[in-house]
Amino acid sequence: MTQQPLSAAAMRGAVDLSSLAKKPTPDASGSQAGAEGMVEATDQTFEAVVNATTSVPAVMVVWSPQVPESRQHAEALVGLSREYEGRFQVVGVELDRNPGILQALTPMLQQTFGQVDALPIVLGLVQGQPMPFYLGVQEMSALRPLMDKFLEAAAQQGVTGRADVGLADDAADEEQEPEVPPLHAEAVEAIDRGDFEAAAAAYSAALRQDPADEEARLGLAQVTLMQRTATMDPVQVRREAAQAPTDVPAQCAAADLELVGGHVEDAFARLVDLVRQTTGDERAAARDHLLAQFDVVGTTDPRVSAARRALTNALF
Repeated sequence: MTQQPLSAAAMRGAVDLSSLAKKPTPDASGSQAGAEGMVEATDQTFEAVVNATTSVPAVMVVWSPQVPESRQHAEALVGLSREYEGRFQVVGVELDRNPGILQALTPMLQQTFGQVDALPIVLGLVQGQPMPFYLGVQEMSALRPLMDKFLEAAAQQGVTGRADVGLADDAADEEQEPEVPPLHAEAVEAIDRGDFEAAAAAYSAALRQDPADEEARLGLAQVTLMQRTATMDPVQVRREAAQAPTDVPAQCAAADLELVGGHVEDAFARLVDLVRQTTGDERAAARDHLLAQFDVVGTTDPRVSAARRALTNALF
């Protein structure tokens, strides 16, 4: 089985999906229901699918009706998702009708696999970043270690939501999952359709209702990061940061791009170095931006703890 190791490095700079960021038509929902437990993505709705991976990890399966076993493998992955209690969403892409998705992914796939000569093509998606898994049909028993690593990597980025995979209650006395608060649900729906402003407003309203709502605080921080990076030109941001090592706005923008791309430790290290090299208001701005990034990742993440220690050393 050909696969790419899952680590922080595997999250870095995977592929630019901006060519697929098309605005949906007014009656588009962003995704279509396929087989029970699977979302069918198209060239037009793929942006919403990508945005949803800020909440729930996804396993994307590119299949073709000309290779029936590729579709069967996608449906088998839905069964695996149920075994994992919806900890990842299966996303199906019919290759013949949606060439744009594969076109965007081809450079990364060729770099990973060389010749792309088998279906299905299976990738992971977390925080909008794709990670190549394997080509061709694989035994489900061989995929569990891969999915374990994938979900561990997703959890390290704070992506721990669950997909609706049609699990039924087996016992009347089974403990029920708590209902998603209405404002949280409103925020998730807004993220799914790419409306980050509405999502931020919903999370802010939830925090006004309950200032101790940790999920709303984390969600607001993540949405705010997506708002900041949505219109950035990555090439220009990196160029400006390289040309001005102590320019606070330039370095903060570069750190945001690193964070949204999964380069958590790189983003933190950049801002810690900036704190060391600046003084006064500029140092305070760099420190505050780093603290805001801590909120995006989650205060219990070990990388945040390590960066806090480094920040303390830089300040004192």
